[in-house]
Amino acid sequence: MKIVILDGHAINPGDLSWDALRSLGSLEVFDRTSENAIVPRAREAEVLLTTRTPLSAQTLMQLTQLRYVGVMFTGYDAIDLKAARERNVLVTNVPIYGTASVAQLVFALLLELCHHVAVHSAATHAGEWSRSPDFSFWKTPLVELQGKTMGIVGFGRIGRHVAEIAVAMGMHVIAADAGRRDAPTWPGFRWCDVDELMSAADVVSLHCPLLPETRGMINAASLSKMKPGSFLINTSRGPLVIEQDLADALNSGHLAGAAVDVLSSEPPSPDNPLLHTKACIVTPHIAWATKEARTRLIETVVANLRAFLEGRPVNVVD
Repeated sequence: MKIVILDGHAINPGDLSWDALRSLGSLEVFDRTSENAIVPRAREAEVLLTTRTPLSAQTLMQLTQLRYVGVMFTGYDAIDLKAARERNVLVTNVPIYGTASVAQLVFALLLELCHHVAVHSAATHAGEWSRSPDFSFWKTPLVELQGKTMGIVGFGRIGRHVAEIAVAMGMHVIAADAGRRDAPTWPGFRWCDVDELMSAADVVSLHCPLLPETRGMINAASLSKMKPGSFLINTSRGPLVIEQDLADALNSGHLAGAAVDVLSSEPPSPDNPLLHTKACIVTPHIAWATKEARTRLIETVVANLRAFLEGRPVNVVD
């Protein structure tokens, strides 16, 4: 059985092993694959593994040996599922692997917005503290989170883990989610709709999927509802946010800051407005990428494929 990985570099740039996959078949790994190179590279593959390389209907119809596509990620919007079903190709994904890592980055970003650690460290290394007449100085407002309200849009596994950390830091939590299952018993927790959440929260953190109804949900109208001086964090999906609208809200001073780990196009165009906006932290989609999370991801990819080969498929995308 031939197994082809189309874009393995992002998941495993060399610090992890593909040996468990090699034990299941003849494995060929490509760091990256352009769309026009997919068919030549995967023509004989029965199993195709990918993260974000698009698999269109036209491409899938040409891969006549293909029986299985394993998405090495949670999001699977790069796959034409209708075409896969028509070809009787099973598609799986990895729904759980980076919960703790994503939640950890949310607070790394939030604490940087509150304390601007990098700014103050740079100032100290540049000699500003040594030249200061006082024992202490600060270059930006400093914000304490205790007693503030964290509003979480999308209260799945990651959203709940973020909430647990927020509660541990003395924050109140409110959440908006279509499901509203198993409300936590934290003091002050309540469900609310997105509009109410945007107006009540000191920090809004996005953890919802990208759907037609959520695309562009953070826009000029919703941002105008946020408290003056509040923060927005997006570690979910870039297209949830109209980026120019967020840039405008930051540049006007309405928001005190924002931090995004995802953008509408990745890698971004150099003229993306959030790259040229004050008070916005932008990181290159790293929330999922701790070694621990990537290890779990590969382990699940292997388990998914092994289950398929044994006739008991799991994590199937319908």
